[in-house]
Amino acid sequence: MKVSVNWLRDYLPIALPASELAEKISRTAVEVEGQYQPKGNMKKVVIAKVLSVVPHPDSDHLVITQLDAGEDEPIQVVTGAPNVAEGQTVVLAKHGSVIGDNKKIRKGKLRGELSNGMLAALQELGFEDKVAPKDFEDGIWVFNDIDAADLQPGEDALTVLGLDDDVLETGITPNRADLFSMNGTAWEVAAILSEEPTLPAFELNETDEQTSDVIEATAPAELASKYAVRVVKNVTVKDSPLWLQRRLWTMGIRPISNIVDITNYMLLMYGQPMHAFDLNALPEAEVHVRRAHDKEAIKTLDGVAREASADDIVIASGDEALMFAGVMGGESTEVTHATTDIVLEGAIFEPKSIRHTARDQSLHSEASMRFERGVNVEDTFTALDHAAALVAELADGQVTAGRVVAQDYTYEAPVVDVSVDRVNHVLGTTITAAEIAAVFDRLFFDYEENDNVFSVTIPARRWDITIAADLIEEIARLYGFDNLPATLPTGETTPGKLTPKQQLVRASCHALEGLGLNQAISYVLTTPEKADRFKLHEGEPIQLDYPMSQDRQQTRSSLLTGLLDDVAYNVARKQTDVALYEQGRVFVSDGDLTKRPQEIEHLAGVLSGNITERTWVQKAQAADFYVLKGIVEQLLKNYDFVEPVHFVANTVREDMHPGRTADIYVGNTLIGFVGQIHPMTAKEYRINETFAFELNLDEIIALPKHQGRYEAISRYPAVSRDLAILVARDVPASRIEEAIQQAGGKHLHDIVIFDVYTGGNVPSDMKSVAFGLTFINAEQTMLDEETNQTVDHIAGALAEQFGAEIR
Repeated sequence: MKVSVNWLRDYLPIALPASELAEKISRTAVEVEGQYQPKGNMKKVVIAKVLSVVPHPDSDHLVITQLDAGEDEPIQVVTGAPNVAEGQTVVLAKHGSVIGDNKKIRKGKLRGELSNGMLAALQELGFEDKVAPKDFEDGIWVFNDIDAADLQPGEDALTVLGLDDDVLETGITPNRADLFSMNGTAWEVAAILSEEPTLPAFELNETDEQTSDVIEATAPAELASKYAVRVVKNVTVKDSPLWLQRRLWTMGIRPISNIVDITNYMLLMYGQPMHAFDLNALPEAEVHVRRAHDKEAIKTLDGVAREASADDIVIASGDEALMFAGVMGGESTEVTHATTDIVLEGAIFEPKSIRHTARDQSLHSEASMRFERGVNVEDTFTALDHAAALVAELADGQVTAGRVVAQDYTYEAPVVDVSVDRVNHVLGTTITAAEIAAVFDRLFFDYEENDNVFSVTIPARRWDITIAADLIEEIARLYGFDNLPATLPTGETTPGKLTPKQQLVRASCHALEGLGLNQAISYVLTTPEKADRFKLHEGEPIQLDYPMSQDRQQTRSSLLTGLLDDVAYNVARKQTDVALYEQGRVFVSDGDLTKRPQEIEHLAGVLSGNITERTWVQKAQAADFYVLKGIVEQLLKNYDFVEPVHFVANTVREDMHPGRTADIYVGNTLIGFVGQIHPMTAKEYRINETFAFELNLDEIIALPKHQGRYEAISRYPAVSRDLAILVARDVPASRIEEAIQQAGGKHLHDIVIFDVYTGGNVPSDMKSVAFGLTFINAEQTMLDEETNQTVDHIAGALAEQFGAEIR
């Protein structure tokens, strides 16, 4: 929230600089995220009066103005402002001035006529478009006659517009919603500075006509714990006086009209959202609070036609829903310049329903933010009366007698006990009862002390305090966190180390990074269409009740959907060589929403484009199935499973290429798959040929593995043999390799496939596969006879299992 220091000085005598005040608030209450003066480095911007306006002799849209800026001679300025007129009081950026965005204004000639400055719009002085009043969006700022009467030509316009104010931007935590108001902020700063705040006062004058004779109001307690309305008649809707507009735009709110501005002023002052209805636009002479009908139509003040749901609270009149309660008003009863009679509403609505409406309708307003977090229940009707008094003052209205109260309750202040011993035990201090009492005095909390136990009565403005720990926190921050003793934790220490699961996950990430892949982190939530793709597990994804967006509705069942989004993001930016991996969880439900979904650790990776760049000694190498399979094989080899790893072709895995995809098994356990993304899926993502794998880390962690052991390098030479065989084309090489491993004995050290051939001299239904075999005996040199016997045994096993022929 933005806090005006000048406005804060209405409550308290603040003499210290704004930077020191910001530092004290940050160290005691909430973080001050920024502190600035809106004027920045602007200078030489003054009040001026337009003496004359004549057309430019050489332009259809320019005019020549003579301005009284408090100097001996008038100043001539050429301008294209469509709303400039003689007699106006305006803002002049003189020759040599500096305005918003550090723009320097110099005298010069426009179409041959001398111009000694510039007539300024608020946007040119640094105002955001969303804050500058709509009446002056396309022209210069013009002061109204009442405000202009108090201004002198040559006066500093930056001060007049409030741009020399110090503004603090506070980051308010959810528990300190009381600081969403100037009153609440004043109480807090008063406690920090040991001062007593002076709260705003007002005088309300009423006519003899009873409000209850004009309008009726009803509200059920479960929807609105407090609800009341007031009526003000014969109002004149016009621009607010400058002092009110200045306070609003300094706090980041756009001035609209005196009626709307007053409701926003009450929101900022009391933290109490309010709304004003055009009384004569109501369908009936009554308003009532109710649940919306499903798909009930409401056109809100932003001009958008919306459909309500049965969970929304609305304000209705007759059968018509007028607005979303506590969120945004409706267009049908909007206060306009033709409005003469208004109804002011003050309420406290049920917070969960307000939050639902704000999220469901994407209407996160200043009002909904406060209703969601809580407001001061004792200020609701006070703010309503104050607003009515201001409408009478600034809009020349007559306030009818009394409020129509549809729902009310009396605040019962809770009493919280805390002992001196407990305070010192928690804070590690030796604070005395007198020091604790001084803190409660600074907070203006009523209390009684008995045998070093304080019974504290919590005022309505501090609804965040409910237990003794809350009071201890108040004592700690006002006593000063810097004054609390620094102590080291006591107790036995244990050496930290990674769990086996953490070790495996970290080793897997390091291995993939060493193999050239970069880590990616994707959203856990995705679209319903993507959530069900590339599944390794039976079950359904989880649908969120209140998704953050249409693209984040369900939990993912695979990591690949997020990785493919990452590939698409890179390809769209001309980065076509992509090698990524991700380690994370997928979520699967059995359909029973009363149970938590199963969370399963996965590891996935993708390759697209080239894996090596073109250089003067080699061509670029494109990623393919075998490159990715080699990466996966190395990763699985690192795990050192007890059971063998083998790949089984899968032609039906959804979204994967039917001829270039294989499931991965360890023994009989499916742990994942590897292959090419289906061309149609790649086209949908707008990516090039892409290869991917996904592994179930939970299964990998559970599978038995060999214990890590050191094998000494053999002192004896290795013996190599090549073995070429003819087998049927449909026999996977992995199965042949497994058979060789089983038949090769304990001295078989390595197996490499170095040639696969089909074509001439080989039957059409056969293929030739050549293996390089390496034998090592760590105890002695292997003899040729022993090696040959082993190779013959392998050949026999292959002939028996696959009908293989030795070439």
